[in-house]
Amino acid sequence: MTKREAEILKWIEENPLISQNELADKANITRSSVAVHISNLIKKGKIIGKGYILKPQKNIIVIGGANVDIAGIPKGILKEEDSNPGNIKYSLGGVGRNIAENLARLSQNVELITVLGNDPNGENIKNNCRDLNINLHNSLILPHANTSTYLFILDENKDMKVAISAMDIFNNLTVDFIKNKMDFINKASICILDTNPPQETIEYIANNCSIPLFVDCVSTNKAIKIKSILNKIHTLKPNKIEAEFLSGIKITDDDSLEKVSEYFINKGIKQIFISLGKDGVYYSNGSLKGKLNPYTTKVINSTGAGDAFMAGIAYGFINEENIIDSCKFGLKASAITLTSENTINENINLDILTNFKEDTK
Repeated sequence: MTKREAEILKWIEENPLISQNELADKANITRSSVAVHISNLIKKGKIIGKGYILKPQKNIIVIGGANVDIAGIPKGILKEEDSNPGNIKYSLGGVGRNIAENLARLSQNVELITVLGNDPNGENIKNNCRDLNINLHNSLILPHANTSTYLFILDENKDMKVAISAMDIFNNLTVDFIKNKMDFINKASICILDTNPPQETIEYIANNCSIPLFVDCVSTNKAIKIKSILNKIHTLKPNKIEAEFLSGIKITDDDSLEKVSEYFINKGIKQIFISLGKDGVYYSNGSLKGKLNPYTTKVINSTGAGDAFMAGIAYGFINEENIIDSCKFGLKASAITLTSENTINENINLDILTNFKEDTK
């Protein structure tokens, strides 16, 4: 959906009886241009039927981490135990927040449930969410806490040399806190959960979630939190190492890859997407299964590609695509992210996603 289409749709939502002439005046364009935009919105399923009957908006809840990333990048060869000339790069991150931002840029209605400190970093995240129309009304803001921060130093090859993760604030996403949110959560269309909250909170959400639950493992160390609730998960997105850890099966070839996917399907998971890095993604829902190669594109930065993939498959699911097309949306979102220096490609939108063509040069 283009920016202009989103603007017109917003005006129609506010006043379903608004005329095309009134829309033209608001947008400062011709009535015939408005008619073209409305026709496109009908084709995209945002408006159904005549009289501007709007398709009900589907809500997505994302529960998980939001933090500030601070990177130190040396100008030359990194010298340990010494002061290095270089650059400091500041960006917003957190798996849950990244997924929410990608979905918001794909014109989805998103609510992020996280915990922030009442500090400048927390304000930056709140302002960013406000600008992107990501709802934070059910998040926890702690007055005397520091917002989660991830500090890392890269070497001359842009490989991470050392890092400090200050994420204890997520321990405040307790069962008691989330318990009061479950009625609200269960009114959404899907819930996406990363593994940053405490294990007991993750288990409580899984056991009380009545809508499809999508889970991002985040890391092998945090993936252990979901081992006892695999049967409660609708869609799981592990990488190869996380899939091996959770299943106890070593992936050495296509046969063992299929065996690992069957393990998760037999546990009750409805969809499994195993990220294989440069080798693409293996997907399965029990009946449809296979491997899709990544889209060819110029890689500038690989950070955030997995978060974009989760947003892509969630977009596919909520728009009633099959698992193969959902996987393709995930791979396209990842490829678009890889072309950006930042964790989130700020240019990603529905038009770019649906019309993405891989670089075949």
